[in-house]
Amino acid sequence: MHEQRRVTDSYWLRTAPGPSYPALTGDTEVDVAVVGAGMAGLSTAYELARAGLRVAVLEAGRVASGVTGHTTAKLTAQHTLVYDRLRRTRGPDGARLYARSQSEAIEHAGALVAELGIDCEWEERDAYTYVRDESRVEEVRAEAEAAREAGLPATFTTGTGLPFPVAGAVRVTGQAQFHPVRYLRALVDDMIARGGQVYEGTRVVGLDEGGETCRLSTESGHTVTARDVVVATHYPVFDRALLFSRLSPRRELVVAGPLGDGPDPEGMYITPEENTRSVRTAPYGEDGRRLLVVTGEHFTPGTGDPRAGFDRLAAWAREHFPGVRLEHAWATQDNESTDTVPLVGPFHPGARHTYVATGFGGWGLSGGIMAGLLLTSLITGGDSPWRELYDPRRLKSVVREAPSLLKTQAKVARHFVGDRLKAPASVDDLAPGDGAVVRVGGDRLAVHRDDAGTLHAVSARCTHLGCLVAFNRAECAWECPCHGSRFAVDGEVLQGPAVRPLEQREPE
Repeated sequence: MHEQRRVTDSYWLRTAPGPSYPALTGDTEVDVAVVGAGMAGLSTAYELARAGLRVAVLEAGRVASGVTGHTTAKLTAQHTLVYDRLRRTRGPDGARLYARSQSEAIEHAGALVAELGIDCEWEERDAYTYVRDESRVEEVRAEAEAAREAGLPATFTTGTGLPFPVAGAVRVTGQAQFHPVRYLRALVDDMIARGGQVYEGTRVVGLDEGGETCRLSTESGHTVTARDVVVATHYPVFDRALLFSRLSPRRELVVAGPLGDGPDPEGMYITPEENTRSVRTAPYGEDGRRLLVVTGEHFTPGTGDPRAGFDRLAAWAREHFPGVRLEHAWATQDNESTDTVPLVGPFHPGARHTYVATGFGGWGLSGGIMAGLLLTSLITGGDSPWRELYDPRRLKSVVREAPSLLKTQAKVARHFVGDRLKAPASVDDLAPGDGAVVRVGGDRLAVHRDDAGTLHAVSARCTHLGCLVAFNRAECAWECPCHGSRFAVDGEVLQGPAVRPLEQREPE
């Protein structure tokens, strides 16, 4: 029996509602247009505005309401078990560049918090990657060694603040955690004071990058002309770079609530075991209480049963933190590149004025701040020691990542073909609140029965590349298992890369 769990807005969005910004209502021209108002997009826009450029940010929804607003909000250069892999695939220099770029991003964010006086619950914490399985201890020892060689203050330890023993852990000191939405809202305020523009409710659907300027077209028919364009939409909404073949979407669940009488673990923790478990706390209320935030149960969008995942995550939190009162539940999504390293830089081999930031693999806070610094350097004619590390056009990496790339594309092919071979559900079997793909005539429809019993139908073909969507019962949304596009029950786009809604259909 699934626990009755209502998926809410994230805690970060609820506690930092902020002002609304207007939609684009006419054509405009700027130096740089940034598509997407998450950590990567706003960090880039802010740095460019500080450099004296005229910047416009175009966001389909609300500022910070996407992945950034649903994160665990850890700001760390310790990304689970990345450094041992990097020193094997990119060599010691590549691992050092990765560590340095992520660490400098954290230092830069801390400096901005101090300079602008941002009230974002900034706290310095140690970060841990731990395992409980003795057979994985050597893996963790190797990671600690690799992270230390890369320049991080990393050590191997068996002692943590967790309420259970671990077989081993990598500890990296001097990392941070914060309230990401409050941080970004402060950047937006300062950027607007510097002449920057922010447009919410403005979905970009087209990009013309021919010539010395670029033109973005929006769903409303208005255009933005800019010398340079940055696409920071989590999953790129344009396919011309074929990055969809190098990105794998992953959805993850979050539960949170005030701690009971147990001690604060006083650190940021993650394990690759148990289908991922990530733990941190945050200030909660005026009386010194702490909020426990637990993340895990990752899955490909459109697969599995998120309700059961929420149940498992909540049970784990209550088992290890007795007395916790779980009051919040939400989900987040990210994309992993097939070679682990994010894709930040020129959009495609022929790009002269278009740039992209994507593939952060669950570490989009430090990665997004790093992207803002890197892209600003590229756009303003500067240089960066790690531009080649993150360059989306990297050719040597394509050879190294071939096995992962083929695996990713094989999974997409299985969904594209296999989902069409599945026996469709029957409308008569749909309970209130449920949804399924059914066949009506020769067409497959995505049909949802609302709580009042009324049926709502849209085309089941994702408007990105045509895969069949599946219903997420926990969040009441249609999801594409191929590239992670998400839609409301009425077909409205919730998350790209799709930019067009699912077509309306008659349910019977």
